[in-house]
Amino acid sequence: MGVVLSNIIAIYRRELQSYFVSPLAYAIAGIFWFMAGLFLVMILLGPDGILPGVAAIDLQGQQLGMPIPPIDVSYEFIRAFLDRMGWLLLFILPILSMGLYAEERKRGTLELLATSPITNWAVAVGKLLGVLTFFTSMVVPMLVLEAIAISGSNPPMALSIPLLGHFGLILLAAAILSLGMFISSLTDSTILSAVITFAVILLLLLIDLIGKIVPGPIGEALGYLSLLKHYNTLIQGIFDTSALILFASYIFLGIFLTSQSIDALRFQRQ
Repeated sequence: MGVVLSNIIAIYRRELQSYFVSPLAYAIAGIFWFMAGLFLVMILLGPDGILPGVAAIDLQGQQLGMPIPPIDVSYEFIRAFLDRMGWLLLFILPILSMGLYAEERKRGTLELLATSPITNWAVAVGKLLGVLTFFTSMVVPMLVLEAIAISGSNPPMALSIPLLGHFGLILLAAAILSLGMFISSLTDSTILSAVITFAVILLLLLIDLIGKIVPGPIGEALGYLSLLKHYNTLIQGIFDTSALILFASYIFLGIFLTSQSIDALRFQRQ
C-alpha cells in the first residue's frame, strides 16, 4: 500500500509541476478568470443583475405602498454564479484534460508508463489529482471575490451554503476531468480528445431533458445520470447523498476505464 501511495504522489507531483510551467495552462487560467469575473460582475451589476433588480422591486413597492417580501441577495448571487461556473467548466475542462494521456502518446512516453512497474490505477489517480489541484488553484481567487461580494449581507450568509456549492463545483470538475482523462487515453490527438470530451459532457449535463421525453423507469434512470441536475441540487445548499454517489461513480468510472485502456495498450505491446 505504501508503494502504491508513493507512486501516486510521484505522478501527482510530476503532473502538477507540468501545469505550472505550461504556457497553455496559464492561458486557460487567464481565460477562466476573465470569464468568471465577467459573470460575477454581470450577475451583480448587469442590466438584469441581482442588485438592480432588487432596487427596482424595492422602488416599485415604495411607489405602490406595498410591503416587499425580503430577498436573500447573497444566496441568489452564489447560486447564480455557481450555475454559470458549472457551464463554464464545459468549455474549460476538456482543454485541461485533453493532454493527460494524448500528449504521452504523441511523445512516445505512454508506452514507458504502460510497461513500467507503476500500476495503471496509480498513474490515473495521480494524473487526475494533479489536474484537479490545478483547477482548484484557479477557483481560489474567485472565492476571494465572492467573499467580498457577500461580506456586506445582513444577516450574514450561512457558511455551509457556499461551502457545499463549491464542493459540488469541485466534484463536477473531478467527474468531467476523470471522463476526459479516459477519452484522452484513446487517442494521440489532443484536439480530438477535447472535442469528444465536450460532446460527452454536454450529453451528461443535459441527459435529464432526454429522460423527460422517455417515459417510465428508463426516463427516470436517464434523469438520474444527469450531472447538471445533481450539481444544481448542491449549489442550492441541499446536501444530497445521491448526488455525492453519482459524482463518485463518474470519477471511479473514468479512472477504471483509463486503467483498462492502458492495460489494453500494454497487452498490445506484449
